[in-house]
Amino acid sequence: MPRPRPEVTRDILEVDWPFFGELCRALALHVARAYDPEVIVGIAKAGVIPAAIIATILQRELVTIVIGRANDAADPKLIAGPPASIQGRRVLLVDETCDSGDTLKLAVHSVKGVRPADVRTAVSFQTGRWQPDFHAFVTEKAIVLPWDREVIEAGELVLRPDLRRWLQR
Repeated sequence: MPRPRPEVTRDILEVDWPFFGELCRALALHVARAYDPEVIVGIAKAGVIPAAIIATILQRELVTIVIGRANDAADPKLIAGPPASIQGRRVLLVDETCDSGDTLKLAVHSVKGVRPADVRTAVSFQTGRWQPDFHAFVTEKAIVLPWDREVIEAGELVLRPDLRRWLQR
């Protein structure tokens, strides 16, 4: 399920791959200085991207959970929960952005159900009031990530139709 689209009233921050990569490096360093996770849990789909980078930098195992929404206004729902292998281990739960915290709250609840030793949260972008344990960048702007900008139509990469009105102003 695609992530919620930017609100028309918010300014947009377009993020390119080099900037995103640097944010992930900074986030991994920040985590390493304050926490020693044994396993990284990425929230699919988009949270798996920073989670994979962080897991690689920290040299830790990566697992995923899947949380989706029926539509942009719907509450998040757990689709595929965490594996039993996280039981008794220190977990870093990673998503790409955090606004209301609804997705991360559901993810934390789901992970805690498997009884890890500890769970902390990390995001590349904190865009709202809910505060994860770790973040790389704080902004009130709506984020357009590099993998969210384009889609394939008729075999060609094109600006995603639902983003055109915001990005071409």
